[in-house]
Amino acid sequence: MGVLVGKKAPGFKAAAVLDGEEIVEDFSLDQYLGKKHVILFFYPKDFTFVCPTELHAFQSRLKDFEDLGVEVVAVSTDTEQSHWGWLQLSKDQGGIQGITYPVVADTNKTISANYDVLAGSYYYDENDQMQADGEMVAYRGLFLIDKEGIVRHQIVNDLPLGRNVDEAMRMVKALQFFEEKGEVCPANWDEGKEGMSATHEGVASYLSVN
Repeated sequence: MGVLVGKKAPGFKAAAVLDGEEIVEDFSLDQYLGKKHVILFFYPKDFTFVCPTELHAFQSRLKDFEDLGVEVVAVSTDTEQSHWGWLQLSKDQGGIQGITYPVVADTNKTISANYDVLAGSYYYDENDQMQADGEMVAYRGLFLIDKEGIVRHQIVNDLPLGRNVDEAMRMVKALQFFEEKGEVCPANWDEGKEGMSATHEGVASYLSVN
C-alpha cells in the first residue's frame, strides 16, 4: 500500500489498554470520525529502549494535542496483556506507567500490515513451508488522520530512529491552519508564520518578502 496520504485510513477493531488500566476488546478509530483529528503512531516492541522515550514524549505533550482536538493512539504488535504489564512498570524501571492515551494490541499484525509499517514479511520456501523474512514488528510509523478519516501526513522511521513529537505537533497545526484559513503552508512553516494562497501570485508575493 505504501503511501496512504490522501486515502482513507485503514479501519480496525482490536484490543487496547485505555487510561493505563482498562482493557477493551473492540477499540476503533471510528469513534473519532467527524469529531477529532488523530495521531496514530506505531512502535516496535514493549519493554525495549527507544520505545518508552517516545511514548512518554507523547504523553508529556498530550494536553497540547487534546487542546487542539487531537487524539493520540499508539499501536504495537504486542498483546494487550503485554501492554498492560508494561503500563504497570514505573518510568525509572523502563516502564510506561502514566501513559493515559490508548495503546492498541496489533497481535495479528494486520493493522501494521494494512498501514504498511510491518518490518518483516512471510514467504514460502522450496519445501512449501512458510518462513519469515525479518522481524514481525512495526516500524516507527506515524499517521495524521483528519476528522473525515483521511490520512494527511505520514512518516516512517527505521527501528533505531526515534521521532520528534514537536514535528508531529507542527504538522497538526499546519493542517488545522490550512483547514481554517484555506492557505497553504510553505517550507519551514510554523505557528505564527504566514501562509500563502496556492496561486502563482501568492507564491511570488510570499517569496518577495521571505
